[in-house]
Amino acid sequence: MTSDQLPGFSTRALHAGQEADPATGAVVTPIYQVSTYKQDGVGALRTGLGAGYEYSRSGNPTRTSLETQLASLEQGAAGFAFASGLAAEDGILRALLKPGDHVVIPNDAYGGTYRLVKRVFEPWGVEHTPADLASVDAVRAALRPTTRLVWVETPTNPLLTVADIAALAELAHSVGALLVVDNTFATPYLQTPLTLGADLVVHSTTKYAGGHSDVVGGAVVVRDGEDGRGNSLAERIGFHQNSMGAVPGPFDSWLVQRGLKTLAVRMERHCDNAERVVEFLQSHPRVTSILYPGLAEHRNHDVASRQMKRFGGMISFRLASVEEALTVCGATELFTLGESLGGVESLVEHPGKMTHASVAGSLLEVPDDLVRLSVGIEDADDLVADLAQALG
Repeated sequence: MTSDQLPGFSTRALHAGQEADPATGAVVTPIYQVSTYKQDGVGALRTGLGAGYEYSRSGNPTRTSLETQLASLEQGAAGFAFASGLAAEDGILRALLKPGDHVVIPNDAYGGTYRLVKRVFEPWGVEHTPADLASVDAVRAALRPTTRLVWVETPTNPLLTVADIAALAELAHSVGALLVVDNTFATPYLQTPLTLGADLVVHSTTKYAGGHSDVVGGAVVVRDGEDGRGNSLAERIGFHQNSMGAVPGPFDSWLVQRGLKTLAVRMERHCDNAERVVEFLQSHPRVTSILYPGLAEHRNHDVASRQMKRFGGMISFRLASVEEALTVCGATELFTLGESLGGVESLVEHPGKMTHASVAGSLLEVPDDLVRLSVGIEDADDLVADLAQALG
């Protein structure tokens, strides 16, 4: 391998920021369960081994290791770990916006994102416009002279809409705006938005990154460059991360880092199983439509094929009525009824009454006959059998 070649994904997942511990030789990053650090003098941080740490809100070696790993996987300039996905989103919005600014958001955004924009940032003076991100023309029509951010989920939650990252980045940059991509569903294994022109990537690391439903976390990864107002993107996010203090503890950081080490192999199994489930759903008479980017008839399937390695482990499908949807959600046995997604176990939920209840009555309201599946890594035959009995 030459010096200018980027190591493979799994190699970076296992080694980026994870050198053997210099004190003991431990091959796994230690959990530095510590709040404060000895300094070399008054106002003088340590130099040499273990340099640069003063207080674990500002920096912790376990978190630094995770942030280095995240930046490497997303091929960004710097990574920042947060206490949750919404804390990471809040960090971006507060770092880059001010009253009077405008944001374009998906018209089928995650309910928590919409709640944050609508009920926290709108009263602060930030305006927003929902737009169909599958259409570049629709996004163009939503832009204003005050637009500072175009906020993208691709695929979206829960309608699995696919946006053309490169085209939207070009559009956003043409008006002096930045493109933020929520890459939670795709993960950096399937999609790297920064290489397609995005400026920032945000994750709920609770989901596929952690992968085992045992940690809550978030992350932001930024490209090298400025925020459009003469400030370094990395410095702006880093300043707000420290100033607001919504950081993960060392054990949570360690859990996310451990999860990322197996992301590649898990995502392959998630994708394999999702394809089997989609094949089954296509043949079932009670299913009226399936939302999955891997289907040739899916809107922007060609875009997904171009910018994603595979099509992910998330599936949504519709039935004839809300009553049927609720019945199926309550009848599964292997698919656990619960919120969240991206864990090794399969989950089922009713977005309208669960994860997206906060958008009821808004322009982002989801169909009440929609069922969302997070397909885990169990044996595919068992997952198909579970759905067959639930639908039967």
